[in-house]
Amino acid sequence: MSTPSMNRTRWLDALLPPLVALALAAVLGDLLILSFGESPAAVWTLLVKGTWGNAYGIGQVLYKATTLTCTGLAFALAGRAGLFNVGAEGQLAAGGFGAALLGLLLPSSVPALLAVPLCVVAAMLVGALVGALPGALRVRFGASEVIVTIMLNFIVLALLNWIVSAKLHLPETLRTPDIAAGNVPRLADAFAMFRGSAVNFTVLFAIAAAVATWWYLFRTRGGYELRAVGLQPEAAEYAGVKVPRVLLVSMAISGALAGLGGVNFVLGYKGYYEEGFAGGAGFLGIAVALVGRNHPFGILAAALLFGTLSQGGLAVNAIVPKQLTDILTAAVILSVATAVPEVQKQLRAAAASVTASRTKTGNAQGAPV
Repeated sequence: MSTPSMNRTRWLDALLPPLVALALAAVLGDLLILSFGESPAAVWTLLVKGTWGNAYGIGQVLYKATTLTCTGLAFALAGRAGLFNVGAEGQLAAGGFGAALLGLLLPSSVPALLAVPLCVVAAMLVGALVGALPGALRVRFGASEVIVTIMLNFIVLALLNWIVSAKLHLPETLRTPDIAAGNVPRLADAFAMFRGSAVNFTVLFAIAAAVATWWYLFRTRGGYELRAVGLQPEAAEYAGVKVPRVLLVSMAISGALAGLGGVNFVLGYKGYYEEGFAGGAGFLGIAVALVGRNHPFGILAAALLFGTLSQGGLAVNAIVPKQLTDILTAAVILSVATAVPEVQKQLRAAAASVTASRTKTGNAQGAPV
């Protein structure tokens, strides 16, 4: 039974590393700003004004945080099961393509109340399929999900690019035609102050996904089994948990969450699928999950942080290079990675998995015929 002191300790353990990381990043930022001959106070003030100081900046932060929330949840859920899903980039793109394809196939007469849910489900199903593949290979052959998901990123992106360029692209572009049905309205349609920003109602889907992920992990039997497998698979199996099924389901759900992120760009922003739209959001989702301590609500906060840094780089570019925020992002990631025991354990497990796979491959190649 938890006591108030235990709860306080738990909260301190959860919040202290990210706060220390932010403090270190702020100090590093001050030093870099001074090296450019500018005032740190002026740059930080401009960053805040350009992000949270006006409706357009807030909208842009929310737009970027929406995709990062989905990819962060994807990595975190797999991580809770002891898996290292590095394939959110491909799953994100696949989900966006699935949503765009169904949006192209549906007649324009289909009402948005029906078309949008169908396209969202299509995005999540395609993402789940891409996520389930490395899960199946892990369960069936013991293949490292780290290597498989990394390689699958290249395969999925290349396949999607070929389909678009060979079958679906508009002349002299790298995108599909505009979708006929399934567009997600922008927040500006309901709140005029967000006019010009890319934020759309997909942000509500991301929040709902975070709440649903929290409920699944901490309030359901399936989530309990998933966490048990992540903590100690042998003990979980001894207790009757079907570990292979849990691993496969975890990777499928992880892929579905990443695929949901594709809705933000395809249905909510552009209205079509475009080559390279993911823009590294799948990989940055790993950092979001690490900073958020693999907790759904922590991921929401971390996504807002990284969204702020991304948009803030554009806001301060007039007086300092926007790459400053990239350096700050890296500083936050490295600080958290070196301070959080769970992160260290997860990174060591991923490295051990890669090393074991390489050793197996080397032994197989060197075995006598």
